[in-house]
Parts: sequence; C-alpha cells; structure tokens
Amino acid sequence: MGVHNVHERLLAATEDEVGAVIDTLASGEGDLLWPGRDWSPMEFDRPLGPGAVGGHWPVGYTVTGYVPGRWIRFEFTRPRGFRGFHELAVLPAGPGRTRLHHTLTMTTGGWARITWPLAFRPLHDACLEDAFDRAELACTGGVARPARWSPYVRLLQALGARAVRSRHPRPHAPAGA
Repeated sequence: MGVHNVHERLLAATEDEVGAVIDTLASGEGDLLWPGRDWSPMEFDRPLGPGAVGGHWPVGYTVTGYVPGRWIRFEFTRPRGFRGFHELAVLPAGPGRTRLHHTLTMTTGGWARITWPLAFRPLHDACLEDAFDRAELACTGGVARPARWSPYVRLLQALGARAVRSRHPRPHAPAGA
C-alpha cells in the first residue's frame, strides 16, 4: 500500500527562526521541536546529520539528508514493513512568514498494511501536530490553535505506554522501604 502523508504549519517567523528550531531536533533538553513530554524521546547515535541512526519507539530511521536550518530526511529502518522516508522542510511563505512542511512517503507491507492505518497514522498525525505546536511556540511565543488528541489517539497512547511498561518494568522497592 502506498502512503503519502503531508502536514504543514504556516508560522509568523523567518526561515532562519524556523530553521533554528528544526536544528535542535533530538538535542535533549534543548530540543524545541520534539514533543518529548508526551511521546517517546527522539534519540540518535550521534548529532543530527547524515548517517545518524535512531528514532523514537517503535519507529527507527537513519538520517539520509540534512541541510542545516532548511531540510532533514529520514529513511525508515523499522517497524518491519515500512519502506520509505519522511522529511521536514522550511519553506518561504512571504515576508516574516515561513511554512514548516512535513512529508511522509512510503509503501507498507505485511502487518504494516494493517498497523499503519489503525495505529501508526493517527499517532503520527497527533505527534506531528504536537511538534508543530512546539515550533510555533518557540518562534512566536504562543500557539494560536493548539492541537487536540482525539479519544482514539488517547486510547492508543495509553496502550502504548502500557506496552512500554510491560517490556521495561520498574524495579520493585525492597520490603519495608
């Protein structure tokens, strides 16, 4: 199955301001884009740049292209059945206005033909809108129309958190502690 998914946000900011935000991706505490409070952390094995390997549970990718302040492309490495890429681009939209553009283009195979539309797509869409809220906040100091999760996304998030806890249980406190 072919997938083409696009998200955009028009920001009242310059290309350089928006570009500076995307350059903070996966930088830990200084990350102004990734909504790490509500989503698994975005992590790479090295600083953002071509060849960096990482992702966010359970999605993995390799950075295959990077023009600082302008464009990043990620090639999928997991989950199984995701074949393609996603990318972020900073596009001019007139004086003092910039479009933050995200494109995901892939084919799905095997179980991914079912998991993409049922789980990954709604989660992907919600996560991107949360990231765009963070970019808008960083560039303008506010968010005009904050993204809202649907009840279905809240359910999927709860199920995902439960799955993570079952794979990585917290150590039990010793008796009497």
